[in-house]
Amino acid sequence: MSLPLLPTTTVGSFPKPEYLLRARAQRTRGEISPQTLQELEEKATREWIELQERLGLDILVDGEMYRGDMATYFAENLEGLKISGLVRSYGNRYYRKPIVTGSIQRSRPVTVRWWRFTQSLTKKPVKGMLTGPYTLMDWSFDEHYGSRRDCALAFAEALREEAEDLERAGATYIQIDEPAVSVRPQELELAIEALGCVTQNLKVKTITHICYGRFEEIYPEMLRLPVDQIDLEMANSGYDLLNLFKKNPFDKEIGLGVLDVHSHHVETEEQILSGLQKTLKVLSPEQVTVDPDCGLKTRTREEVEKKLAVMVSAVKKLRQELKSPAAR
Repeated sequence: MSLPLLPTTTVGSFPKPEYLLRARAQRTRGEISPQTLQELEEKATREWIELQERLGLDILVDGEMYRGDMATYFAENLEGLKISGLVRSYGNRYYRKPIVTGSIQRSRPVTVRWWRFTQSLTKKPVKGMLTGPYTLMDWSFDEHYGSRRDCALAFAEALREEAEDLERAGATYIQIDEPAVSVRPQELELAIEALGCVTQNLKVKTITHICYGRFEEIYPEMLRLPVDQIDLEMANSGYDLLNLFKKNPFDKEIGLGVLDVHSHHVETEEQILSGLQKTLKVLSPEQVTVDPDCGLKTRTREEVEKKLAVMVSAVKKLRQELKSPAAR
């Protein structure tokens, strides 16, 4: 599928509707069947696909209605892991931390069925969505390998199999989220090695999302991450990463975060256009995909719809400006 200049997308997650949150709690208590829960997860996924299409986004996501936490979900579906109690991540957000208890193995596809289901709902491309090997290692308790590298590479091998299955299923975009990459700058080489294990044989467009970190400590070295596009938050930090790009050119495609997902404020078209115009003084339009800073699961559906609507509107306006003779 041919995409327009400055294609629009989202990072991955959307808020779960109340009926699904209730159903997930009921399933935990054994009050409903797995099939009933799955039907509601599919219903919620349809609703988010319909919204993305109505808003005019170019590359869609499934919204992660079938996942709890991005790390726990994969741990629940790989062998060699069990799940701990609740651990605080930030603010009042908690997740169940994976525990590596044995050799990490992938005995079956984890996300492929959900990707196939979601792609069947739309003619637009749907991204395959994986949590990266470095992040899975960093966010887990390791009781088996005793080496961060060995643990990360074990996750990477399982994710490589998953990514290759997604590609065979027809996915043309695969996003491998690595939010932990910027936390330990001294381990960037390990993150590059592990991610390379996942992407080395892929022919699809590969993306990694890294959010909210000390990028000044890993830039420009992070450009060696073996993906086609690096997706970064920009709105929350006032586009200050552009100063780094001026000193050392950003030579990959970028997923440009123009919506602050940690704010209830709905950005104005002017705010988004201003950020995009600043960016296009440093990067070419052909390098840029436009999206929120991070996943939108912490916002309400109303906030999500309003934020994405203004993002798409601003991008459409800028596309027209770029087509005009004065812009050439």
